[in-house]
Amino acid sequence: MKILFIGCVKSSERFLQAIYHKTTAELIGVVTKIESKYNADHVALDDFCDKKNIDWLNYENNEQLLNWVKQKNPDIIYCFGWSYLLPKEIYSLPPLGAIGYHPTLLPKNRGRHPIIWTLVLGLKETGSTFFYLTDIPDAGDILSQKRIVLEDSEDANSLYEKLLTVGEQQVVDMTNNIMSQTITPITQDEQQATYWRKRSKIDGEIDWRMNAKTILQLIKALTKPYVGAHFQYNNMDITIWRAKVLESHDMDNIEPGKIVNVNVNDNSFMVKTADKLLQILEYEGDFIPKEGEYL
Repeated sequence: MKILFIGCVKSSERFLQAIYHKTTAELIGVVTKIESKYNADHVALDDFCDKKNIDWLNYENNEQLLNWVKQKNPDIIYCFGWSYLLPKEIYSLPPLGAIGYHPTLLPKNRGRHPIIWTLVLGLKETGSTFFYLTDIPDAGDILSQKRIVLEDSEDANSLYEKLLTVGEQQVVDMTNNIMSQTITPITQDEQQATYWRKRSKIDGEIDWRMNAKTILQLIKALTKPYVGAHFQYNNMDITIWRAKVLESHDMDNIEPGKIVNVNVNDNSFMVKTADKLLQILEYEGDFIPKEGEYL
């Protein structure tokens, strides 16, 4: 089976490597982006392709991509970790169609920024799903789906790694099943479909009038490899990477946003939120916390 692979993020790299090392499918071409302004977890796939002698294309536009797909004549397209909708004139070319990837339990939570919204909303489970591409994003028949349970300590980095580990095995099993013609697609139930919107910068801004749990979920959702949650200080963005919730005793009369303690030894500080204390363990920006100051 001849696969044309499209992707430009960390999951793309891991899934591409799994296919190359653990299946007998033929990778006849890879489409990637050398640079990306849209993906915090961007990974160009050209180095791997050069090492393994796989033809690759630096994506510029869909006309260029269409001509390259026609030239390569793949049996199937794998499109994993791509910030552009693949048009029908491209995904309908291969006889075996085209497959995409979405890290939720489709048909629930189609749409944008699935790892981030999963954590912001404090969900207890999510999924790793491979599906056929159609005109409607994330709506095609499901080829492989695994349920993933989130721990209380889960953040973007740990959840991403869980998804990669599960997805690597899925893509290998799925590829083998397609080649052996033993795969059974499952149609998504449109009655169960929900959608997540594209997040904006304001969605990552901390308001200290929020409760501590909500702020912590936001920090964990946007930590590395993403852009980080932030608060405004003197018209500058201060990014927070790690924090933890502390009980606040005898602080009922303290307003949200007040720094109540600064530890110069480990460069941490505590802020009163709507209900509890939040200890900021790792942050970035031009900011020196001062006890008694308001954020």
